[in-house]
Amino acid sequence: MNGKHRTARRTVLACALALGLGLGVVAEASAGAPRSVSGASSDNLTRIADFYGTYIDAVTDENSGGLPDGLRAHYLSTAFQKRLAAWESREHANGVLRAQDVPAAWKVTERGTNAAGTTEAVVTLTWGGGVTTEVVVDMNRDHRIFRIGDTV
Repeated sequence: MNGKHRTARRTVLACALALGLGLGVVAEASAGAPRSVSGASSDNLTRIADFYGTYIDAVTDENSGGLPDGLRAHYLSTAFQKRLAAWESREHANGVLRAQDVPAAWKVTERGTNAAGTTEAVVTLTWGGGVTTEVVVDMNRDHRIFRIGDTV
């Protein structure tokens, strides 16, 4: 076999190997179990997670119009909305996110629910570069957030 044929053969084998490896990666990636998310509208932890997920999407999306304000009106108690507006004016930042930027990811972890039906959760916000911050969120039994503050 001359040199040209060997080079052509190697090229064909290399392409076949690359294609085979590529298909293996695709098959391996698609072989994982499907993800699922569940919740209940009666559960405060679900509501806190729903609020943060939707709020972050609305703030991120340029065409969301007044959706962030609508979400605040729906999920935050009236008294807290006023306190939050005062905090934002003083701090020049988004009071829900406690920042001027929007996080790339979020996670909500329940700390507990007391006898009065108040749920406390920690929201971990992940920013660019993997930096995280945490805020404590309290929701009452009427499913309204009445406090967002620093973790203790």
